[in-house]
Amino acid sequence: MSDKAVKDMSFEEAMKELESVVAKLESGDVPLEDSIKLYERGAALKEHCQAKLSEAEEKVAQITLDSDGNPKGTTPVDIQ
Repeated sequence: MSDKAVKDMSFEEAMKELESVVAKLESGDVPLEDSIKLYERGAALKEHCQAKLSEAEEKVAQITLDSDGNPKGTTPVDIQ
């Protein structure tokens, strides 16, 4: 489990760690207290990934294409 704050992770970093958390939980070899911490970390990672995906969807939704297939009317989106 990474010590990096979830909010500071990229989508890819969060997904990779989430996959690791799920694998550890599914193994059944983790003590109860550690399982609870892993579950909480996994929930935070899942929420972070969903937020990042929503941000990306909003950005893509603001891009429209002209008749030649070129982007037009784009509005910058501040994604942090």
